[in-house]
Amino acid sequence: MISGLSQRDEPVELAGVLDTNRARASAVASEFKTQVFAALEELAGRVDAACVAVPTSEHLRVARSLMEMGIDVLIEKPLAPTLSEADELIAIATRTGRTAQVGHLERFNPAVRACAPLVTTPMFFEVHRLSVFTPRSLDIDVVLDLMIHDLDIVLSFVGSSLKEVRAVGLPILTPKVDIANVRLEFESGCVANLTASRVSTERVRKLRFFQPRQYISVDYSRQDVLVFSVDPHARASAEIQPAVTASPNPGIGVQKPRVVNEEPLEAELRAFIDSVRKRSEPVVTLEDGRRALAAALEILAEIHAHTQRINLATV
Repeated sequence: MISGLSQRDEPVELAGVLDTNRARASAVASEFKTQVFAALEELAGRVDAACVAVPTSEHLRVARSLMEMGIDVLIEKPLAPTLSEADELIAIATRTGRTAQVGHLERFNPAVRACAPLVTTPMFFEVHRLSVFTPRSLDIDVVLDLMIHDLDIVLSFVGSSLKEVRAVGLPILTPKVDIANVRLEFESGCVANLTASRVSTERVRKLRFFQPRQYISVDYSRQDVLVFSVDPHARASAEIQPAVTASPNPGIGVQKPRVVNEEPLEAELRAFIDSVRKRSEPVVTLEDGRRALAAALEILAEIHAHTQRINLATV
């Protein structure tokens, strides 16, 4: 994707790749006509920024080395396996003055971006993220693998601290939790129900939320948004198109915000590069990543407690 950006008028160059699997690194380097680095130390003074796409357990070690060499970093989600490691990453970024962004990709989904300006006082969320099983990211459970995307979006929309977490989860095909259902209550009174599964027979990625006089539906996969308003004129703006379909109730307007089509990964990389150049705050900060991680870990603790309460571990 970085190589593609350089071909679309973005003044950025893919300086090289580094992978513990040398054959894989060589294949990628050959495909994108770049070089292979043999060790992290070789990046010093030769690159300005790097994407940290390694197992979560290695995020701190790799990102710390890069930032201490003066290299800005885009760290894949989840930020770290523990809050203490997340805090250390934040401290290192502050001490070294490095730009550090967390790879919460859905923040750059065109549908989410189109929806964000419409958020007022969300009071109820219903979120589903279902995927078919694939042998990837099995070092972490479904909450840290999939649900954390939606946790980040809900937390950014609600803007309130968590008050209560109720959760249940099960290992199905792996020793880790493969399916989880969560109920979050926030200090604002907002409630969010989230379901994440990596053992589904279909792929679903939808977020729906309700706020006073309005219901908004977001389809991550189709990258579109529908807005149902009791008084459509109350939210009229240049960002909202006229009603797209007839409503069975004349008092309810159905509208569709304009969505600017863009590949989320490309948008994420562009945003990271822009913050590196301008030395500005990233769209998704390390603090954002820590907040999503804290919620995910609290959910996992509640899943474990629920399992113990019902003696599921002995079944």
